[in-house]
Amino acid sequence: MAQAPRAFDCSQAKDPKACEERRDKLKAAHEQAQKACEGTRGAERSQCMTKQMCAQAPDPKACEERVSKLKDAHQQARQACEGRKGDEARDCMQKQMCAQSKDPARCEAGLNERAAQRARIREACKGKTGEELRACVRENRQ
Repeated sequence: MAQAPRAFDCSQAKDPKACEERRDKLKAAHEQAQKACEGTRGAERSQCMTKQMCAQAPDPKACEERVSKLKDAHQQARQACEGRKGDEARDCMQKQMCAQSKDPARCEAGLNERAAQRARIREACKGKTGEELRACVRENRQ
């Protein structure tokens, strides 16, 4: 199984043990949601995962409201960036989405890091298909 993303690195947390417990709890909830949503794809899978994850949250209604707010922000960003292509569109979406965060610079740095990771994975897995591609992506995500 792949390692947790750097965003969940608990070594720098105020209470590393509590952080690890939260991370493990979230990971278990995600695995449970994946099992419940097995066999679904696309928008149906997205809705299923949201429903399953929010059902396990301490305040399911607040969770659903947060997800809805994020979806609305994404839709507004898409509208603001309509007509742009390639790097220009990506940069526009990044600025629109991060402008609404508490720390826009940190948001953009995280997005840039994830984009670089995706580029590395694409390069490492170039030319592979099917199960071989999936295995390569999982292996390179670590």
